[in-house]
Amino acid sequence: MAAFRDIEEVSQGLLSLLGTNHAQAQQRRLLGRHEQILERLLEMQDDAEQRLRETLAVEEKVAQSLLDTKECMRQGGAKLQQLEAELQKAGEEDAILRARLRQLSQELQELRELEAELDRQEREVDEDTTVTIPAAVYVAQLYRRISKIEWDYECEPGAIRGIHHGPSVAQPVHLDSAQLSKQFVSDYLWSLLDTAW
Repeated sequence: MAAFRDIEEVSQGLLSLLGTNHAQAQQRRLLGRHEQILERLLEMQDDAEQRLRETLAVEEKVAQSLLDTKECMRQGGAKLQQLEAELQKAGEEDAILRARLRQLSQELQELRELEAELDRQEREVDEDTTVTIPAAVYVAQLYRRISKIEWDYECEPGAIRGIHHGPSVAQPVHLDSAQLSKQFVSDYLWSLLDTAW
């Protein structure tokens, strides 16, 4: 702005010189002044161009930085979406594993209950066996006393062997249950008993 005022001032000075007698001296003085103003104007123009280049370079850096930031944000958004998908998948897998763990826990509880029931039944069987075995032994001993038959428990399957200790003499018992009916075997064994009391 000051440069344009100086140019206007120089121009008016030139006009006034033309109108006066001292024109040549004043003309030289004004031409020198005009040269100084032009040099100053060129320097200012160079400074302005330099500042403009610097400003454009800064703007370019800022624009590039902005583009880089946007790219980083885009990549960060993509990474965030990927992480969210992985988190969701991990949550689903966790839910499946928790459900499986609950199922296994229930199955384990059922197995423990079955084990406790089996232990209880084994105790009952042991108690029954403890009570039954003496009763069975007693019945076998009673049957032996009444029938007076001593059985051979080591004979082959299907054979009935033993010794009947009758009133006068011991007599062997040898029957083949595969060839004889159960009725016959039963009647024969009952016939060995002494009916005299």
